[in-house]
Amino acid sequence: MTGEALIVLENVNKWFGPLHVLQDVDLSVARGEVVVVIGPSGSGKSTPCRAINRLEPIDSGTITFDGRPLPAEGRALARLRSEVGMVFQSFNLFAHKTILQNVMLGPVKVRKEKPAVVRDRAMGLLERVGIANQADKYPAQLSGGQQQRVAIARALAMQPKALLFDEPTSALDPEMVGEVLDVMTSLARDGMTMVVVTHEMGFARHAADRVVFMADGQLVEQAVPEEFFANPRSDRAKDFLSKILTH
Repeated sequence: MTGEALIVLENVNKWFGPLHVLQDVDLSVARGEVVVVIGPSGSGKSTPCRAINRLEPIDSGTITFDGRPLPAEGRALARLRSEVGMVFQSFNLFAHKTILQNVMLGPVKVRKEKPAVVRDRAMGLLERVGIANQADKYPAQLSGGQQQRVAIARALAMQPKALLFDEPTSALDPEMVGEVLDVMTSLARDGMTMVVVTHEMGFARHAADRVVFMADGQLVEQAVPEEFFANPRSDRAKDFLSKILTH
């Protein structure tokens, strides 16, 4: 653990109809920690991410963020969402706005910050993710990898306490995956609290402080990467790793 717990899930359950997608999940993420969630398709691994910023309400259990229970709605929920950045598979950029306008939108609209101040920060973030030279272009003029880097810059523009990534590279062409993972790795190195749902095992090995393995809605095991990849304890994890690491 790197510090005090920033995100805590206790006994969390979630059903989609008859499907029990989260079964008594307990997970704690420390401030500054990078937790990578992996598991087979349909294991429920994206659902905790979506529950942490209440995109998915839970059926039972508790989730706290920075010491406070998740608010259900209204202004408190908007505040929570501004503190927990989210990066999705699809980039969700506004097509009719330039890259710079996309990154500036949240702080100006939600936080009511001065555009001039936000503009400088946004340009700095675009520089950081390697696409400051594309600031005046529109999303459709950029590659998928560039659009995802804009989405990361947009999440960072809100100066969040944590970032959630839900399979951020799965919609990308293989040659673009690396450029997005490089940005994520540098954020991890800089101490950003991150929960990353991914099937990129190289990222899990190199950037994670802890790997969490989910299967069938359950958190099956968690360990530091070296330990998990070298010596998984559960049969489910052994089976999963044998399938993906031989290909």
